[in-house]
Amino acid sequence: MNNKLSGLIAATYTPLDDNGQLDTDPILPMTEWLITQGVSGLYVCGSTGEGMSLSGAERRKVAEAYVQSAGGRVPVIVHVGHNSLVEARQLADHAQQIGANYISATCPSYFRINDVGTLVDCMAEVAAGSPQLPFYYYHIPALTGSTLDMVEFLKLGDKRIPNLQGLKYTDTKLHEFQQCLELENGRFDVLWGCDEMLLGALATGAGAAIGSTYNIAAPLYLGIMDAFRLGDLVEARRLQSLSVEMIRAIGKYPFHAAMKAVLGFNGFDIGSCRLPQVRLLESEIETLRNDLSLLGYFEWSQPSCRLSAISS
Repeated sequence: MNNKLSGLIAATYTPLDDNGQLDTDPILPMTEWLITQGVSGLYVCGSTGEGMSLSGAERRKVAEAYVQSAGGRVPVIVHVGHNSLVEARQLADHAQQIGANYISATCPSYFRINDVGTLVDCMAEVAAGSPQLPFYYYHIPALTGSTLDMVEFLKLGDKRIPNLQGLKYTDTKLHEFQQCLELENGRFDVLWGCDEMLLGALATGAGAAIGSTYNIAAPLYLGIMDAFRLGDLVEARRLQSLSVEMIRAIGKYPFHAAMKAVLGFNGFDIGSCRLPQVRLLESEIETLRNDLSLLGYFEWSQPSCRLSAISS
């Protein structure tokens, strides 16, 4: 279980129809497009994929559709976190049965976890549902409210979770991220989860990142990675700045509904989001399109625009 992930992993979206019902038909063409864009993995039914707003049956259908669409070409990580550890373990078992490559889970968050030992107990229960699959704990304190020390979690988890692979680290503490990466001579795979800070994470040692905006601008982020590898930090900073501007433009609106609108601009009609996330007005969608156009998004987001093709 030591094979570490690399590159950009798209936190995938869940297509819904106009009535808010699950529609898996767009998953295959979206998967093809993501692979064409240069994405090297798929993270399914996480925050981006509205996993917490889907029923268990719907989550299983979405996971199955992405595993089938990927067809072994890129790894698929299925998020199975749930407030019910029983349900989370069953989702983990299902992920293993359908041929997913990895599982991941947030912690229960309705009843707050206040110590690392309890967090490890919870994640051990979930990970045991698919003992043959590597497990990543999904650390996203902004949504779960759990701000526990991830270095301590990895130390204790290593003793009690046999299939613990590492973390999906969706926080902004680069110092903690670095400590997790370096723990036990790099034993753990720690995946960066803040798109706006990819360059900082690369400088800290990140080898892979999971993000929402990799769905719509993978060539931009691959450009950042290329420039960093070449030692061209001026170019890497310029491209990261474009990412920040793009995310600020999208962030003027309900974020994931806006992201689904941007996917619509790219030819994928996948509806909006379920409550409590709200829909965009048609006027907001058009304003968003104009805002992105002013940034040159529709030029530099295309697969042909890699590093040297992205002009100042």
